[in-house]
Amino acid sequence: MSASGDKPPDVRTRAVRAGLESDAVTGAVVPPLHLSANFAFRGYGDKRAYDYTRSGNPTRDLLSSALADLEGGAGAVITASGMGAITLVGQLLKVGARIVAPHDCYGGTHRLFSAWQRRGELQAEFVDFGNEPAVRAALGKPAAMVWIETPSNPLLRITDIAAVASLARQAGALVVVDNTFLSPGWQQPLRHGADLVVHSTTKYINGHSDVVGGAVIAATRALQEPLEWWANALGVSGAPFDSFLTLRGLRTLHARLAVHGRNAQALAEWLVVQPEISRVWYPGLPAHAGHEIAARQQSGFGAIISFELKGGVPAVKRFIAGLRFFSLAESLGGVESLVAHPASMTHAAMDEPSRRAAGLTDGLLRLSVGIEALEDLRADLAEGLKRTAN
Repeated sequence: MSASGDKPPDVRTRAVRAGLESDAVTGAVVPPLHLSANFAFRGYGDKRAYDYTRSGNPTRDLLSSALADLEGGAGAVITASGMGAITLVGQLLKVGARIVAPHDCYGGTHRLFSAWQRRGELQAEFVDFGNEPAVRAALGKPAAMVWIETPSNPLLRITDIAAVASLARQAGALVVVDNTFLSPGWQQPLRHGADLVVHSTTKYINGHSDVVGGAVIAATRALQEPLEWWANALGVSGAPFDSFLTLRGLRTLHARLAVHGRNAQALAEWLVVQPEISRVWYPGLPAHAGHEIAARQQSGFGAIISFELKGGVPAVKRFIAGLRFFSLAESLGGVESLVAHPASMTHAAMDEPSRRAAGLTDGLLRLSVGIEALEDLRADLAEGLKRTAN
């Protein structure tokens, strides 16, 4: 397909057009949903392209092709959840292999890696990726996998993917990037040296908080093939209906991100001068430690803002009580705005010493900024901040 002459279509166009008019039988513009669990053979020993939906499904394949295209990968595997995607990647490693991961990675990732280590399946070393000497020391010895989360959850620390990938190569490690916070609309890690990209498609890719799903995109077919084998063997493949909804959400990804990003930038600039707040984390602020790296390797600064209230848990409770346009809920990336308290919600699975080491204080809140009217969101936050002073 060409936009004009030999010029390839823009990524925004490819996201919208993914899978359209792919049904040659009816000419349907929107591809049909294939809910069938199984597919008939033509005859003895004559299997069609599909036989059983756990192994392959036309609807799921449209989503995987679209994500592989947007990330610039050789292929993608769609899983039933983001944690399913992380679990799938782990199957590429041999027993006893060593993973180097951020000390402030997503709570579910930390829980899974720690559980693998306790059972003797894998070794996990959690490192402050903002501390270059610590990262170099961790990668100064052999490793099987380096796990990158950029921006990190929830303190939005930025990791230079290309720099860490270079160190990882020397250690013999695969480079995996969790791109959930940005989606391929704002960042394509494979362009910067990653081998694999992981998503919770529940978030920005679907964008409507009504589907749980995940994806792994591989840079090469050599990595893609074992992922497909393990997804089938483990039964972690995503459902057709979920894939259908996620593909529908993907078509509006770039339009949604434009509003998400504008709202987040404006709110971050406003929050940083509010007296009730001691600190704001948002990569779009020039004072953010990772601002320059983010500007270089991302095409947008995201729509997650974290900030610390001066009054700790009592202030958090007063701030949350009465919010109208920020729902107190986990997850992120939907069109609606959310507020989360990491210490008691998303990162509750981490033990307290680990949370402290990662900088997750009791007064920390994380906003997932939606696409509502900016004026309403700012007024809602202003009223919440007033309550913290009472």
